[in-house]
Amino acid sequence: MFDFLSFLPRAVMQGIPLMYGSTGETLTEKSGNLNLGIPGIMYVGAISGVIGAFLYESSLSDAAAFQPFWAVTISLFSALVGSLLMGLLYCFLTVTLRANQNVTGLAMTTFGVGFGNFFGGSLIKLSGNSMPYLALSATSSAFRATLPMADTWGWVGKLFFSYGFLAYLAVIISVAASLILNRSRAGLHLRAVGESPYTADAAGISVTKYKYMATCAGSMIAGLGGLYYVMDYSSGIWSNNAFGDRGWLAIALVIFTIWRPSVGVLSSVLFGGLYILHMYIPTGMDLAVKELYKMIPYVVTIVVLVITSMRQKRENQPPASLGLPYFREER
Repeated sequence: MFDFLSFLPRAVMQGIPLMYGSTGETLTEKSGNLNLGIPGIMYVGAISGVIGAFLYESSLSDAAAFQPFWAVTISLFSALVGSLLMGLLYCFLTVTLRANQNVTGLAMTTFGVGFGNFFGGSLIKLSGNSMPYLALSATSSAFRATLPMADTWGWVGKLFFSYGFLAYLAVIISVAASLILNRSRAGLHLRAVGESPYTADAAGISVTKYKYMATCAGSMIAGLGGLYYVMDYSSGIWSNNAFGDRGWLAIALVIFTIWRPSVGVLSSVLFGGLYILHMYIPTGMDLAVKELYKMIPYVVTIVVLVITSMRQKRENQPPASLGLPYFREER
């Protein structure tokens, strides 16, 4: 029998990093920047949070002195700073220096993974652990703290209230991003920059400012996805190269949601479920079938991309200037 009660919470937890990544990338792409460095940024956000948590736990002389508030604050701040610096680097290269966005994004992904593996391996050696991983169980328990009704409301509590605060924050950020994009003057200016930076510039809108702000904010949001994966989903366990292809799946999710952060809330859960579906469908010893199930999220993305392209609706298309550098002198 397929166990929905255990599958759905895991699908939600699997989808939260995707929600953070896709929301951050949607904001970035709405400004006209195509940031393929999101996987690397999520990786840097994760290792930055791990570094902050490790330094805090190492500074305590007694385990009883551990303060959940400071553990969460330090780790969260470290992740935001690390991902912000990655966003600033991307903007400097692509907006200020007008470097190719595709090449820059891919280079930042490679750099981010290397950065994370280097410092992750260093922390594992400093911890003295003989196993190839680092465990931050105390900080993880603070991130994974659930609402009181999770244990008393039966299946309702398990499905809706059994997650850490970062899971609910992901939903809030996605909804807020959607409202800002569609209901505010700043969102209107941002969409104008993404559609036609020349027209936006002629109307007095600072193209550079909006590209920097959207990309940096999107990078910080994506970095929280990496932090969630380590501190909540993986229970505070850092292992090099354990993040998988979730960053790339988050970028694919942007296409699936048709550049709408609010749609990404349920779509992330759907993708999270499809990502782990092979673990819940009994296939026996037939590993070939299990590998086919792992392809489902990517097949769904391709199908949605084909259908979207065939319908040719303007509201379902990416920003017109996506991936194109802006040369003010050509205006």
